[in-house]
Amino acid sequence: MTVHSGSCLCGTVKFEVQGSFDSFYLCHCQHCQKDTGSAHAANLFSQSAELTWLSGKDAVTSFTLSGTRHNKSFCKLCGSALPSTQLEGVVVVPAGCLDSRISMVPTAHIFTGSKAPWDGDFGDVPEFEGLPE
Repeated sequence: MTVHSGSCLCGTVKFEVQGSFDSFYLCHCQHCQKDTGSAHAANLFSQSAELTWLSGKDAVTSFTLSGTRHNKSFCKLCGSALPSTQLEGVVVVPAGCLDSRISMVPTAHIFTGSKAPWDGDFGDVPEFEGLPE
C-alpha cells in the first residue's frame, strides 16, 4: 500500500495518507484563488485513502464557505493548508503539504472560466533557483 506523509509549515501538524490518489486537479475557481492567494489550488483526491493525524490534530481547523461545498482545512498556528475529509467519502490533500514525493501529474485544470488573467504561459520570464540578488 502506498503511504504519503505530510506536515504544516511550522511542523506542529504531521499526517499520513495511506492509499492511492484518484485525481489531481488544478482548480482555478475564484474560491481557490482567494484561499491560496495564488492562480489555482493543487489538490489530490481519493475515495479510498485513509488519513491519519500523527501529531497536532488539535491545531487543525477548517472553514467552509457558506452556501457552498468549498472547504479548506489548515493549521491554526501557521495557516498552512492541510488535508480535508469534509466531502463525504473523499480525502482531499493539498499537494504542497506533502513531504513525500508523488509521481502523479495533474489530471486536469478545472474551473478555467475563472482563470486569473495573469496566469498563462511564461516562457520568457527569467527563472532563478533561489531568491534573485
